[in-house]
Amino acid sequence: MPDLLIELFSEEIPARMQARARADLKKLVTDGLVEAGLTYRSAGAFSTPRRLALSVEGLDAASKPVREERKGPRADAPDKALEGFLRSTGLTKDQLELRDDKKGQVYFAVIDRPGRPAAEIVGEVLAAAIRNFPWPKSMRWGDGSLRWVRPLHLILCILSDEAGAEVVPLEVDGIAAGDTTRGHRFMAPDEFSVVDFDDYAAKLRRAKVMLDSAEREGAIAQEAANLAFARGWEIVEDPGLLAEVAGLVEWPVPLMGEIEARFLDLPPEVLQTSMKEHQKFFSARNPKTGRIEGFVTVANIETPDDGATILAGNQRVLAARLSDAVFFWENDLRVAKAGMADWAEGLKSVTFHNKLGSQADRVARIAALAREIAPLVGAEPDQAARAAELAKLDLRSEMVGEFPELQGTMGRYYALAAGEAEAVADAARDHYSPLGPGDAVPDAPVSVAVALADKIDTLTGFWAIDEKPTGSKDPFALRRAALGVVRLVLGNGIRGNLLEIMTPAGLMLTTLLKTSGYKSAHADLLAFFHDRLKVHLRDQGIRHDIIDAVLAQPGNDDLVLVVNRATALNEMLSTEDGQNLTQGLKRASNILAQAEEKDGVEYSFGADPKFAETGAERALFAALDAAEPAIRAAVAKEDFPAAMSAIAGLRAPIDAFLDAVQVNTENQIVRRNRLNLLSRIRAAGREIADFTRIEG
Repeated sequence: MPDLLIELFSEEIPARMQARARADLKKLVTDGLVEAGLTYRSAGAFSTPRRLALSVEGLDAASKPVREERKGPRADAPDKALEGFLRSTGLTKDQLELRDDKKGQVYFAVIDRPGRPAAEIVGEVLAAAIRNFPWPKSMRWGDGSLRWVRPLHLILCILSDEAGAEVVPLEVDGIAAGDTTRGHRFMAPDEFSVVDFDDYAAKLRRAKVMLDSAEREGAIAQEAANLAFARGWEIVEDPGLLAEVAGLVEWPVPLMGEIEARFLDLPPEVLQTSMKEHQKFFSARNPKTGRIEGFVTVANIETPDDGATILAGNQRVLAARLSDAVFFWENDLRVAKAGMADWAEGLKSVTFHNKLGSQADRVARIAALAREIAPLVGAEPDQAARAAELAKLDLRSEMVGEFPELQGTMGRYYALAAGEAEAVADAARDHYSPLGPGDAVPDAPVSVAVALADKIDTLTGFWAIDEKPTGSKDPFALRRAALGVVRLVLGNGIRGNLLEIMTPAGLMLTTLLKTSGYKSAHADLLAFFHDRLKVHLRDQGIRHDIIDAVLAQPGNDDLVLVVNRATALNEMLSTEDGQNLTQGLKRASNILAQAEEKDGVEYSFGADPKFAETGAERALFAALDAAEPAIRAAVAKEDFPAAMSAIAGLRAPIDAFLDAVQVNTENQIVRRNRLNLLSRIRAAGREIADFTRIEG
């Protein structure tokens, strides 16, 4: 069984596209091989800035012969139907067979496809993959018709086994496949031939190319850590930057530099962001001072002076960039110390949304809402309102204009410079959080109040103007905002009616939009929150049907209450007793529902033990008499594990009753009594959840 090696050698591929390109190459080629009848043992894809490579091991030497039979039209069908069938099979009429069928004679096509050698199939599959490669952006060059991310220079494509290597016959846009590639652009630019993957990887390494991106990442991280350790520093971890830099170099050579003393008073976030965004430098922190004092740049070449010239050039460029940052910082500090009035005025001319007013209008709403929310989260109302008034001001700063990702972060520095309380400044930084599932949830009361107000204003506003997410489209990131509210509420144990929390926002929007429909909008928005809650709980292993069963209960706008119920119910249903109890509750509810539909009445009271005819009935009465007050008391105290334990005691008597007793007996007095007894079972379950929604 031969092994296949493919390399597509081009000009530099953007780092951000490489991981997806590796996956696409692997899928396009392996799917194509399998569809053509070839199987393989394993496959791995690799990339460097100038090449995509694929290794396929244990490939079939040829596809197996295939015989296919297709049923065609009847013998008396119109000529056009027969012509269409012949076109689809590639046969002529005299090659068809006539066979008897239930409705007469029918044409059949018997198509024999002989096996094909792997080289022929690989050539077709790879040519199609190259021509149809899904680059996010591609280009044409010269007179060719091929579109590729950057000009494609070489195609290496060989099949190798014990007998040696065979070049797959293939040509794309004038580029013929061969068995050669090139090494590092500067240190080993000459072409060389290879015979298999091991030979290819080894010769690339000798030619100063690390093929595996994961190996490059590891080499960069390790050497950067070593360089920092030697100076008593530590590298600020940044997995995204590490992956990007590994996609920029074929032979990584980390170099350590020092930041000039005149820049060390810049906030560390500014230093880190400037170096990352402009130079792709890793930041080095001095743990003794907490400051960013150095950097690591990664060269793509070894030099006789051990990178001194490269480092000196980088230092000059960095100094120019950081000089700009110092200019922005000093200008912004002057505005901040003067009270930031200029920035506040500037927000009046920035439109948030043409139906929802300016950023200044929005800030006023958030401040008013933060004041309302503050008592619910233990925050001082004046501080919450003040923090909200300041939270968006850094959007007008020069530093955030240069580095938008620092919004909030810079807001904290400017608030402190203006003499604001630390809790107020922290809230200016934290009010965007949590931004995503992995982002930390603020827990300082003022920060929580402003973060909730910010997200609730956004959600109620866009709901009021009917700009909701549709399908996969969510241009205003409303799903993220709703999940942020859910995580803030749950992470801080905030108790309360979510609709009541949103009502002040709705009243403010009523004035703005001259409408009174916020109540219906908020009811729909609550369902949207429930959808985000389901996503959050599913990630924690709680099934969707359990969540639905709990959301069907009163109090479903108290998210903490919902989660406590769902967690306890989930734990109960993970036991055999819990699963069996659920079946008994559902069975009782179904019998009762059928009888109520048939009789046109609701059986919900009047069950009397004096009409009990069997021991199973009397035992169920006694069990319900004991369980009902225990369930109600536990639910009232929100001790849901205790409620689950109390209702679990009904499992055996319910099973015994349903197995031994005929509910719909001919004696109507006894029948009604038994149906009312079932209504007590249903009511006991409804204290906890709607068990009819539990699947299975």
